[in-house]
Amino acid sequence: MARLSAQFWVQAYLARLRGHSIPAFVTAHGDDMSGAVLVKLNPLDGTATAYQRRFDLATDRRQWDTLASGPEAEVDAAISRQRGFDTDLWVIEVEDRAGRHLLGEPGLDD
Repeated sequence: MARLSAQFWVQAYLARLRGHSIPAFVTAHGDDMSGAVLVKLNPLDGTATAYQRRFDLATDRRQWDTLASGPEAEVDAAISRQRGFDTDLWVIEVEDRAGRHLLGEPGLDD
């Protein structure tokens, strides 16, 4: 299966969020072709959750896992550490009081 460029995936994800009236912003622009994508969900209550994709060898699929969850400052620190390891990393911040991020939907879930 051909892999989408990171920039294309990010633009498609932002469009899907807009279609559900969920505000989202690119807070770190990674490598256009092959940068990894991290999604920070901010429910606007002082907490946050950061999601990253990983490859599951058992199922031979990519899936979204939690990188960090808790007070927003702690999640931001975890994201900063990740950016220190990977300067090509994209960071998308999703702001939704209901906690929607749509990462489990078809086309975004693997």
